[in-house]
Amino acid sequence: MTDPIVTLDTGRIRGVRDAAVVRYLGVPYAAAPVGERRFLLPQPCPAWDDVRDATRPGASAPQKIKEFPGLDVTPLVGEGWQRGDDYLNVNVWAPAGGGQGLPVMVFIHGGAFVLGGNSAAVQDGSAFARSGVICMSITYRMGVDGFAPIPGVPTNLGLRDQIFALQWVQRNAAAFGGDAANVTVFGESAGAMSIANLVASPLAKGLFRRAIIQSGHGSMVRTPEAGQRLVRKLAQMLRIKPTLDGFRSRGLDETVAVTERISQPNVRVDLRNDEGREPVYGLSKFVPVFRDEVLPQHPLDALKAGEGADVDMLIGTNREEMNLYFVPTGVRPKLSGWLSKLILKKVEPRAVPALKAYGLGQRGQKAGWVFTRCLSDLVFRYPARQFAAAHKGRTHVYELEWRSPQTGGELGACHGIELPFVFNTLASVTGPQGLAGENPPQALADRIHAIWVEYARTGALPWGEYTTADPQVFALEAGKAEREPPMPCAAVLA
Repeated sequence: MTDPIVTLDTGRIRGVRDAAVVRYLGVPYAAAPVGERRFLLPQPCPAWDDVRDATRPGASAPQKIKEFPGLDVTPLVGEGWQRGDDYLNVNVWAPAGGGQGLPVMVFIHGGAFVLGGNSAAVQDGSAFARSGVICMSITYRMGVDGFAPIPGVPTNLGLRDQIFALQWVQRNAAAFGGDAANVTVFGESAGAMSIANLVASPLAKGLFRRAIIQSGHGSMVRTPEAGQRLVRKLAQMLRIKPTLDGFRSRGLDETVAVTERISQPNVRVDLRNDEGREPVYGLSKFVPVFRDEVLPQHPLDALKAGEGADVDMLIGTNREEMNLYFVPTGVRPKLSGWLSKLILKKVEPRAVPALKAYGLGQRGQKAGWVFTRCLSDLVFRYPARQFAAAHKGRTHVYELEWRSPQTGGELGACHGIELPFVFNTLASVTGPQGLAGENPPQALADRIHAIWVEYARTGALPWGEYTTADPQVFALEAGKAEREPPMPCAAVLA
């Protein structure tokens, strides 16, 4: 069996083939963002003459991964920093039988804009290739290099990398058998936030036909003023001036180290918006800013004005998103009422009425459980519904309610749990410390994966559109859509 070789606009690459899938791994879509190109806009990748090997995973963006108590998160976020200059790259999975005009799906990974890559086991695209889809997964600059609005540096370089990668997809999809006119972008967590921003960005117009936003929305963006406060704090910690030259004087290892330090909850920096709300609720210091050419206005306002109306959108959440952060760590049962209020007050000006709306102080309601229910809605579920309601185009909403039995049955429908079902990679998260526990339902994975494939192929979904008049939400495990009642936080935040 001969090695598969395809010709891109920059040269030929060699992949690896098995019985059903061809893989091309670590293919650069832009020039290495190091040396003089660090902190610059993404640049075209230099062409090569020989056949380039694409049989092994490529480099990942600089990062540092910490262990997560009680869970093996490696399948979700990867092995950490895989060093190499060409860390702006794409992995491609294609059907071994070939074909032309196939639907293309491009995945953008999550990781709080500071972690992750395109080679994590849970996002292996082989099942999509076996289903007749060209699946791609991209990397992008993160942390200081990707999302710190340093004076003299183009803003939102991480988002600009993603746009540059999608332009690469437009030029090269046909080489793998894909249809550049039928591209679906999909992503989870920070990747989903990125996609929500791309839907709202005039710079991404025409680069994709559909968007699947998994546990994300467009409200986790900062004002330029808040972003500058972050830059000044980083500069102070690095003992440099908050300028391009100052940050250029520090290497990648130093900026990765300061990213980890500033991400600690005890490091104080005021990142609240004009309403006194921290839009990320403390989950990450690094997120996109708006009021630049990538995001001229807040993504929610952009959608209300009609931006992204030409894109079909599927957006959804998991029912118990915040359990991932508070259950395996053992924090939830330790939270008292006053501590819950204290924590939430730091990021949400309506903290007390919000918690009371979810039952804080009522007989039989445990504070930690109230806190995680409230925060799941505030951080993920409610703003995702707001984003769906603002979209002027065709919009559908889902929710995954399947509960992981991990952590004594308490982990539940947590953040990230939909990924192995979407990619049909349950084996990667099955086991004593796996996110999905010992015996997750393969039939559900087959069904969810098939929904994603058909949506990418034709745009069809087995339930009706979401509107403010009829907010239909499809429960993935139950397999039915129901009109969703207002969330308790909706009246508090109105």
